Parts: sequence; structure tokens; C-alpha cells
Amino acid sequence: MTIPDNAPPRYHVLAKPTGAICNLDCKYCFFLSKELLYPGSRFRMADELLASYIRQLLETQKTAPEVNIAWQGGEPTLMGLDFFRRVVELAAQYRQPGQSILHSIQTNGTRLDDEWAAFFRQHNFLVGLSVDGPQPIHDTYRVDKGGQGTFERVMQGWQALRRRAVDVNILCTVHAANADRPLELYRFFRDELGAEFIQFIPIIERTTPETLPLAEQGWTVGRAQRPLYTQHGDLVTTRSVRPEQYGRFLTAIFDEWVRRDVGRVYVQAFDVALGCWLGQYTLCVHTPTCGNALALEHNGDLYACDHYVEPDYRLGNILETPMIDLIASPQQRQFGLNKLTSLPKQCLTCDVRFACHGGCPKDRFLTTADGEPGLHYLCAGYKIFFHHISEAMNFMAEELRHNRAPAGVMAYMARKDAALRQAFAKAGRNDPCPCGSGKKYKQCHGR
Repeated sequence: MTIPDNAPPRYHVLAKPTGAICNLDCKYCFFLSKELLYPGSRFRMADELLASYIRQLLETQKTAPEVNIAWQGGEPTLMGLDFFRRVVELAAQYRQPGQSILHSIQTNGTRLDDEWAAFFRQHNFLVGLSVDGPQPIHDTYRVDKGGQGTFERVMQGWQALRRRAVDVNILCTVHAANADRPLELYRFFRDELGAEFIQFIPIIERTTPETLPLAEQGWTVGRAQRPLYTQHGDLVTTRSVRPEQYGRFLTAIFDEWVRRDVGRVYVQAFDVALGCWLGQYTLCVHTPTCGNALALEHNGDLYACDHYVEPDYRLGNILETPMIDLIASPQQRQFGLNKLTSLPKQCLTCDVRFACHGGCPKDRFLTTADGEPGLHYLCAGYKIFFHHISEAMNFMAEELRHNRAPAGVMAYMARKDAALRQAFAKAGRNDPCPCGSGKKYKQCHGR
């Protein structure tokens, strides 16, 4: 296979073997509407396509030390275990010399049992499990086709995974029902589930004035009415997290994590931020450019990004054009470069640009104070978060530069907290508040 000179040496594909088809009807899941792109489809990836995809994925990343074969949906477990047994066979068949393969799957967990868990354990799958918090929170939006909550079924799947010691990454979406309860969520995942890897994904449902009324009902309303979700509009649903709310959510969890859980619990947002402080970018949301994280539909259509599965961003079909040619195409390279070149002036001069890089382009639909378009919806929240963690991140980054464990930040924070408590004890009512607010103590913490 000929690889174009401008092809990236590494790239990531989220493959959707059932397309948008799912056994749940989560109210905020915009991807359910993508079913409208393929009227009349069976929504099942054929073996011919599967074999071609695995071969192309592995043969075009020969120099990559590890290649992730990642599955998402919809709900990928609807394909059944035999499909994934075939995935493992094909991966072994097409694996390149010296190449390591990571199998991963994102699932709602409701169909998992001991047989699934045993298979995942045997083949070292990393399982992303969607949980939005304790039962009352989770069941607010994560419901089945009958509108019933799914928490108990998800926990049964979780227990099956735990019994088999499967590697699990908890994926929690952050939205109107849980964004004001950060520590409740974090402690539930850490203490009750015993989770060691956690992702927090903000829900931002972008709409137009025309689509907002239907969107508020959820993207699961009848097919005759359901709008196709596309990246248009400058409104959001009431389920969406608010910018400052998201910033406060992350900082509350960070303050607990940085004092007791560094090196024990891995929170993606914090690991990614530490990488940014070291000049290492691992998540496309906060890289200077993007374009190397794509989405493959059940019929072989390749899209620029998982968030841009819509007609304008369809690159082609990998059964008709080699996948690496689509990835290296001028259209896709420009898509990735646009993330950098479309930054508004406000972002270019921002003091946390190095950690943010304007966020994901899908959410850049606000205007700046000067009226320039392209400001990220979560800008205010990102600023709250990145400014708040700066001191701790600087400390951990310096530790890593000297080959020391970043967990030393916990002792550093303990010393800082003790000094602050001592300063509070000594502060007079008219002294500057030790918290650094600039207010007098009696006006701030002295009340």
C-alpha cells in the first residue's frame, strides 16, 4: 500500500459498527439523529468492510508503536460477541512487525455480562463505560427506549467487568443534572465504584432557533420530526452545561484530587492539562491543530471527526478510496489546520492559550468582546479552570522535569493549606485577606 508523503504517522479512528443505532434513548445524545444519514440501512458493518478496515488501519501505521482499534456507537455491543472475536482474529492477521495493538470499546454497559467481560479480559480490551453518577443523576437523561432509567443495568455490567478485572475508564458526561454536584460524582466514582480512570465530557447541544424546540425534547423524538444534528447555531439546550458552571465543576474536583489522589486516580482533564504545561499535547480538544481523529461509519464512510458526522465533512468511503488517502487529503489537512487559523484575536493573546488552543472547533460559536466570531462556548469555564490549577500544574511539571513523581504536589498543597490556616488565625479584621482576594479580611473570609 502506497502511503502519501503528507500522511500522519499516527492517527485515530472511532469506528461505529452499528452507526447511530443504540438500545438506549439518552436525551442529550445528538448522535442518535445520525440515523437519518442512512435511510433504509441495516446498520451493521459487513465482514468485507471490517477486514478491509483493520488491514488498512494497521498497514498504514507501521511505525506506530501502538495502534488503537476503537469501537463506539450508537451501541457497538449490539453487533454481538462474534463480531469482536472476528476483530481480534483480523488484528492478529494484519498486525505489523513490532506493532502493539490496543483494543478499546465505548459502551453503555447495559448488555454486558460475564461472557463479555471474560472476552474483554482475555484480549486486554480497555472498556469505556458511560455512567453519569449515582442512580438519581444517571437516570435523569440516560434512559432506555421506554423512558426508564438504566442505572441498575449499567451497574450489573460494571460488576461483571470488575469480577473479571477488566480495565475500565468511566466516562461521565457533565450536564444540567449533575454539573452542580462535582464532589458527589467524583466520590461516587472513586469510593463506591473504585474507579481509577475517569473522563468528564461536557454536554453542549448546539441548536438554532428553528431546531431548539425539538432539541429540547431530546434527539430521540419520532423520526418524522427529529432534526439531523449538525454543527450550526449559537443556542444550546437547557440540558447543556453552562460555561462558568463547567469551570467550577472541574476546579472543585481538582482541589480534592490534587490533595489526596495524584498517582492513584487518573482524571483525563487533569492529565491532559499537565501535558500541556509540559508542551505535550495528547487530546485533540487542546492541541494547536487537529484532523488526526476521524470517524468511520458502518458502511465505510469516513468523516473528518466524530463530532462532524454530517454530509459536508464526509471524506469518502474506504472501500472506494484507500483510507490513508482520505486522511491525507487536502480537505482533511485543511480541516485540521483551520483549528489554528480560525482563532480569534482574543484567543491569540490569551494567557492560557498554551493549555487551551481555543478548544474543539465544534463549540466555537460565541463572539468575542470585540464582536469577532469563533470564541469557544466554554471559554469562561476554561479560564476559571486553567487559572485555578496553574500553581499546582507548575509544581508538578517541574517535578517531572527533574524526574520526580508529580504526586509530591500533595505534600506541597498540605504545607500551603497549613500556612493559610495559620494566616487566617492571625489575620485582623482590617488586614488584607490571606486568601489573596484583595479584600479586607472582614469583607471576605472574616465574615
